[in-house]
Amino acid sequence: MNITTIIGARPQFVKAAVVSRAFCEHRPDVQETIIHTGQHYDANMSDVFFDELDIPRPNHHLGIGGGTHGQNTGRMLEGQLQVLLPHFSLHKKSILS
Repeated sequence: MNITTIIGARPQFVKAAVVSRAFCEHRPDVQETIIHTGQHYDANMSDVFFDELDIPRPNHHLGIGGGTHGQNTGRMLEGQLQVLLPHFSLHKKSILS
């Protein structure tokens, strides 16, 4: 089974750490793909969570950062679609979390 986890803000990092760890420990058949929106581009607001919470490094980094809330939201949606659409056409049994 393929699962895509999208993270970008602090609460999502905390949740992703628990979910990723559970997949590794209890569901080795799950292939997790992590997309990092990059909305927090400062190392203290992003990289530190990967290190301290032992989250696998993202497979895709969208590099969203700076600009208005609306601009960031639009760029995140556009970037996620570019990553996800080919994935879903290849893997019919994927889950978006």
